[in-house]
Amino acid sequence: MIRQDNTVILVAIKDELPNNLLPGWNIQYTGVGKVNAAYQATRVIYEFKPKYIINYGSAGSLNSNITGLHQVTKFLQRDMQAEQLGFKVGETPFDEINIILTGSEGISCSTGDNFVDKNPNIISELVDMEAYAIAKVCLRENIQFLCFKFISDQANEDASNDWKEKLSFGSDLFKTKLLNDLVK
Repeated sequence: MIRQDNTVILVAIKDELPNNLLPGWNIQYTGVGKVNAAYQATRVIYEFKPKYIINYGSAGSLNSNITGLHQVTKFLQRDMQAEQLGFKVGETPFDEINIILTGSEGISCSTGDNFVDKNPNIISELVDMEAYAIAKVCLRENIQFLCFKFISDQANEDASNDWKEKLSFGSDLFKTKLLNDLVK
């Protein structure tokens, strides 16, 4: 059961979800990118010993029909490129974990350490810079993981401006989802 005392919410930056929006909830900021996200996920697991980690943040959509807030349940690594060694785009060499599934009803997100302003060479519905790393740490550490992304842009030539303009728009949607649908 998701409760304030057994859950940590990981967000890349405060502009996406100010900590005063959810009083009493443990919101931790990872910083941008996979390394920062993996480090902070590991740190909060050992410091707070949560049952649940929820990642909330902005994402670009690779499908113009996908807007608003969505749960993500399929995670891929977007910027791992080792095709020269015989691996597929997004597949980490010599690693048994490449695609992470946390459910069947959400959508897919590929994570990479680059801001997407054109279609990447990987199949997913969303793109971000942290979710895969957090999902992998949670999988390895046996922590239940939930992820919600607000579509801030369409991962196209307007993505940078759209992201800056819409970055904070999803926080109220996430708050409503958390308090009305997830908390028991």
